[in-house]
Amino acid sequence: MKSPKITVITSVFNGVEYLEQSIQSILNQSYENIEYIIVDGGSTDGSVEILEKYEHEIDVIISEPDRGIYDAWNKGLKVSSGEWISFVGCDDFLETDAIEKYVGRINQANEEVDYLSSKVKLINASGELIRVWGSPWIWNTFKWNMKTAHVGSLHNKLFFQKYGLYDIGYRVTGDYELLLRAGKNLKYLFLDEITANMRMSGVSNSSMRAFKEAFRAKRVTGKRNAFLCLMDFLFIYAVTRVHKLRSIIKN
Repeated sequence: MKSPKITVITSVFNGVEYLEQSIQSILNQSYENIEYIIVDGGSTDGSVEILEKYEHEIDVIISEPDRGIYDAWNKGLKVSSGEWISFVGCDDFLETDAIEKYVGRINQANEEVDYLSSKVKLINASGELIRVWGSPWIWNTFKWNMKTAHVGSLHNKLFFQKYGLYDIGYRVTGDYELLLRAGKNLKYLFLDEITANMRMSGVSNSSMRAFKEAFRAKRVTGKRNAFLCLMDFLFIYAVTRVHKLRSIIKN
């Protein structure tokens, strides 16, 4: 069994509330060959003090102003030395055996892979389960709507050499845009396991900006028909609003 180095990159900006939980979930992984990189955008809320607390257990800490999450991730990628890359939000956390399961699935496949995804638990601010999310990547579905869970994913370092870094012109859907570059040529694996916990307070949580950016990614990078992109945009937005309204009525 191969034990490749896995780089975990976390970006943070004023994320003191959940940062320590996220850090501990990486440091306590059952898999040992991990490089841990944290990119701080110049936090002023106590996040830096938490980073200082764990600085001897974190391989690289970058603390300077950035232009958003994808700029921070690009900075982490440029100094990373792992064969595989995982991106974990400062308000998200991994299951203890997540990395071990990723590597086991890759070894089991024994083939060239660009990208692996799994299932994640979507949780609220209190950590209560909302639902489990994440399904296998299928191009004819993905080109219209992202169904893979980014926090529960692993990227081959060679993928970024083939398709480039994140486009910092996107603020919330740059991960979707990047995978659209590969299109149907993406070499993909699915891990039918829950590996991560994602708080629904993140920047891409059903905002109008996210819908608009996804529309642009599908139209420009995915080269989808403009009218069909618009219809897809309106449908997904309407479904999201209905779910939100039901949640308000229920509570």
